[in-house]
Amino acid sequence: MSVQSVLRSLQVLEAVATRQPVGVADLARALDLPKSTVQRSLMTLAEAGWLEHVPGELTRWTLGPAARRIARAGAHETTLREAALGPMQELRDETNETIHLAVPDGTAWMVLVERMDSTQPVRTFNELGTRTPSHATSTGLSVLAHLPGAEVDALLASDLEVYSPTTVVDPEELRAELTAIRTRGYAVNLQRYRPQVAAIGAAVLDRSGLPVAGICISMPDSRYRPRLLPHWGSLVAEAARRISLKLG
Repeated sequence: MSVQSVLRSLQVLEAVATRQPVGVADLARALDLPKSTVQRSLMTLAEAGWLEHVPGELTRWTLGPAARRIARAGAHETTLREAALGPMQELRDETNETIHLAVPDGTAWMVLVERMDSTQPVRTFNELGTRTPSHATSTGLSVLAHLPGAEVDALLASDLEVYSPTTVVDPEELRAELTAIRTRGYAVNLQRYRPQVAAIGAAVLDRSGLPVAGICISMPDSRYRPRLLPHWGSLVAEAARRISLKLG
């Protein structure tokens, strides 16, 4: 796609955001573009999840799931950090392991936005801003477990990358795991993404029950103890619940 096409698509996206629900003819008039050009941009943006048809009205358009996720993340990011710092510190002090807070970047990725480091000499480490795959991390799996089914189905229909021998990419196996995560309240990652790293994560939910972030306890797998998993899981789930409450 040329730079001109990208800029045109961004114009169309902005116009839909300010006029939604809106039809092609109105968009074409507002942007002073041919209807065929606007229609091509609409279809491109729809394929990427940025726009979608108004339910039952194929001639009118509104923002799609990708745009809504970005809007939610932007609205929450500052207050999310503020709400998370206390529970993160308490979780770090309780476990003396590194605590990560990550937000969704679309459905397929998570972005690390805050970290509380363990004081132990051997500990896990990720730079702030690091992107990690949702299907292979505890924060990502916990978020996926609370997304609408259609968004999860779209991700599972794609070619998921295998990062290690323990990375799960089979759609049915992942669906079963997401069900289990919702039931017990936390997700587990044992070397699925990075070797010698274990993590236990839970989703931070907004007032509508949709995930806005994931929090996890991250540790070298040499310190992972299966017998402590229920305890760690309850701690991280409670931290996520407290952050959710602070967000309102």
